[in-house]
Amino acid sequence: MRGPVNHSNTEISRKGSAASPPHVHPYLVLTICCASLLLVGMDVTIVNVALPAIQLGLHASLAGLQWLVDAYTLTVASLLMFSGSMADRFGRRRVFEIGLTVFFAGSLLCSLAHSIGGLIFYRVLQGLGGSMLNPVALAIVVNVFPNPRERVRAIGIWGAMMGISLAIGPVLGGALTQTIGWRSIFWINLPICVAALALTARFVPESKAARRRAYDPAGQILALAFLLSLTYAIIESPQDGWTSATSMVLFAVAALCMILFLVLELRCREPLLNPRFFRSVPFASAIVLAVLCYSSYAGFLFLNTLYLQQVRGYPAFQTGLCTLPFAVMITILAPVSGRMVGHYGPRPSVVAGGLGFLLSTLLLMPLSTETPLPQLMLAYALFGFSLGMINPAITNNAVSGMPLAQAGVASAIASTSRQVGTALGVALAGAIVSTGRARGMSFTQATHSVWWMMTACGVIVLLFGWVTTTGWAQRSTSKVASLFPSAESTPAK
Repeated sequence: MRGPVNHSNTEISRKGSAASPPHVHPYLVLTICCASLLLVGMDVTIVNVALPAIQLGLHASLAGLQWLVDAYTLTVASLLMFSGSMADRFGRRRVFEIGLTVFFAGSLLCSLAHSIGGLIFYRVLQGLGGSMLNPVALAIVVNVFPNPRERVRAIGIWGAMMGISLAIGPVLGGALTQTIGWRSIFWINLPICVAALALTARFVPESKAARRRAYDPAGQILALAFLLSLTYAIIESPQDGWTSATSMVLFAVAALCMILFLVLELRCREPLLNPRFFRSVPFASAIVLAVLCYSSYAGFLFLNTLYLQQVRGYPAFQTGLCTLPFAVMITILAPVSGRMVGHYGPRPSVVAGGLGFLLSTLLLMPLSTETPLPQLMLAYALFGFSLGMINPAITNNAVSGMPLAQAGVASAIASTSRQVGTALGVALAGAIVSTGRARGMSFTQATHSVWWMMTACGVIVLLFGWVTTTGWAQRSTSKVASLFPSAESTPAK
């Protein structure tokens, strides 16, 4: 069984020096890039705990809160690959600095917003900046660690920081919201951005790709149109009616955009997303797992934040503390699972994560106003266990499921799938609860359908953990490799 492949779409010669270029401090560069990862990951979750305060302060509806979360994640998801190709073409440090500047501006404007519409728009600006940070920062990290062993260690630190950034968001968001106010969750980004910009200008070397990917503007526009129309239809349908003319048109537009996207990408010489990648069972499974797991995670966090504050009456800081079992489990288990994947392949991690997934949703199934707090804490811990175990396997399946020359693109697609799953999870969870409330259900009763849906996702995760590590699945990877002749990497300039 294949172990994980650590590779990026950064051009480092196989004959390159095992030492970093002169005057470059690799671990300082890694620290700077991890700061950007902290910004992007934290802002996915830090807002959730502040949602009730924002709803009260800006008189927002539930749909408005859904858009507040999804405006950011949809923008990041839609532009990740485009931003990566721009960095390869015009310079990674340059695009990274632009991303930090835009993220700073978006965060500052978010903290000054006086309407939910304005706040949503500024979250889009934040997402635009965020899309220029993570993929570009990872390319920078790989570029300054030409020694394979040190590069693996650096990517391991990077992966651990990803888990930490998602985990600390709710706790930090709760503390800031309760002690200072919801606007402070955006202030926290400002000094980090300023420090990262100053250090980037001083210590991060410039690099570009030796071979620049062609643009695919039509594919980019169709992908964005698909995500926007589908998300808008899901969020607004509870209010407009699932069978209303508006909803039906939006779902039809989403379907048409998807069909046109697939047709176009099959004919494009250098597509944004090559549909032939999905002939590799491990790669296809990684994308499905990313969407399922992150949609469940986003829906879980969105609903439980509202439940703890609006149903149980907990203050924001206590709500953040309630997520500590989740945060601790994902932080501890992400590196453990990474080592397990390296030694035993992805099956043990995915199966264990799938079981944790099932147990967590079964504990949440009878959720009510009287659910014991220890039962909630156990469910949160199991959810963190699940995501911590599965996340490294997603990256491994995406990268090892493709030829080495396509591994960078495969990793970028997996990252995009996580963001897409996050956006769809919030949209679906909110839509299901809104529909239930419209039928006279209480909030807790309306969430039961969401937990059933997540239980089904857990079953699928278990099945994928077994099927995608079979000999048949591994042979599909070999067949796909024949479609993409490998090319030697060349040094960056």
